[in-house]
Amino acid sequence: MHGGTLRLGELFQMKREHVMKSLWSRVLVAIALVPGISTAAEFQLTSPTIKPASTISKTHVFDGFGCTGNNVSPELRWANAPKGTKSFAVTVYDPDAPTGSGWWHWVIFNIPEDISALAADAGRPGGPSAPQGSVQSMTDFGEPGYGGPCPPAGHKPHRYIFTIYALKVEHLSLKPATPAAMVGFYLNQHALAKASFTGLYSRK
Repeated sequence: MHGGTLRLGELFQMKREHVMKSLWSRVLVAIALVPGISTAAEFQLTSPTIKPASTISKTHVFDGFGCTGNNVSPELRWANAPKGTKSFAVTVYDPDAPTGSGWWHWVIFNIPEDISALAADAGRPGGPSAPQGSVQSMTDFGEPGYGGPCPPAGHKPHRYIFTIYALKVEHLSLKPATPAAMVGFYLNQHALAKASFTGLYSRK
């Protein structure tokens, strides 16, 4: 009888522990689902002048091909890069360009890991706003540096995808003459994480 009582006590204790673990699991799941509460901050890219899914202003639009913008690259800010990040890269890509392969508007890489923002007009190679040591390579405009939106007249708004890559290497051994698609291959090979937002632009 004593042995039976002991066994019942053990079973009761095991059941109690199982219930407590189940309750804690539910609590943790509930916390994870509460808006604004996260166990790990996500890698983020933002701009003070281009809000996600908003129209890109003429300040950042291309000057040429029938467009009359100022062609100034926007200020960009990023946060919560993953552990192990050794450098960053930024691209701007239009998947809606009528080329069959989209259109690369900006490619800049070898941005030092201690930098968390690009100032406005950093897309001008050799200009004072470009991070020291960074490389800007060939776009589909046929030259390195930022080239702003300039879709064909009459098109519905094109999407311009701004992407930041956190890379596990300090440098990519690529040149300003390297095509954007080749740079993109290396970026994806070495990316720890990436974050994007999309701006819109059309012209009559």
